[in-house]
Amino acid sequence: MVRIRVLVVDDHRIFAESLAAALAAEPDVEVAAAGSGPAALRCLDRAAAEGRRFDVLLVDADLGAAAVEGLRPPAAVPDGAAQDGLVDGISLVAGVRSGQPSVRTVVLAERDDPRRAALALQAGASGWVAKDCSLSRLLTVIRGVLRDETHLPPALLTGVLRELTAARKHRTESEQLVESLTPREREVLRCMVAGLGRKAVAERLYLSPHTVRTHMQNVLGKLGVHSTLAAVALARRAGVGPADLEAAS
Repeated sequence: MVRIRVLVVDDHRIFAESLAAALAAEPDVEVAAAGSGPAALRCLDRAAAEGRRFDVLLVDADLGAAAVEGLRPPAAVPDGAAQDGLVDGISLVAGVRSGQPSVRTVVLAERDDPRRAALALQAGASGWVAKDCSLSRLLTVIRGVLRDETHLPPALLTGVLRELTAARKHRTESEQLVESLTPREREVLRCMVAGLGRKAVAERLYLSPHTVRTHMQNVLGKLGVHSTLAAVALARRAGVGPADLEAAS
């Protein structure tokens, strides 16, 4: 019998243990649990190193909220990574998608939220399921995502499609603005995305600080924003990655 390896990630201990126990009662399901994003990543890495990769990750949509009340990742932190080691649910989905793309992720949510569901799908999730759904429904989703299916509650579908359409339109507009930059201005923008200040950009690109200041002002003007943080956010929407700092060191 082929067993499905499932990792439950939820910082609500009672819920995580109850769900893990219910799933473990299934003859073809093997379950483990992790109480935080970092713990989940360590568990995934350890399983991969042992040749026993997980198949499905069940992630709490509000992961981290109970442990650090009210702390959300600041907009300037790359890829949504939060302070003090906190990894929220959607950031975890993105990290797993990047590091172990064969692992399917399903987000477990206490409430319907089209915007967050759309963000989860964009991050690489294969499903969004209510926490209070039946065990049979959850098992259907688990088995479905392993067949490359995407599962959403019917009531969320219209809202999620609207959010994804709006996000695509926003991304297209951002891409067009970035395309208006000169090659040198794009280099400067990538350095900004990497978190480099004016002096560091000047040293990296062998330019004077005054020239870098001019390029940064031009970048802000062409992108139609008034701050470095806004420029970085727009660049990320357009798919602009950070400058490769290791290559320069």
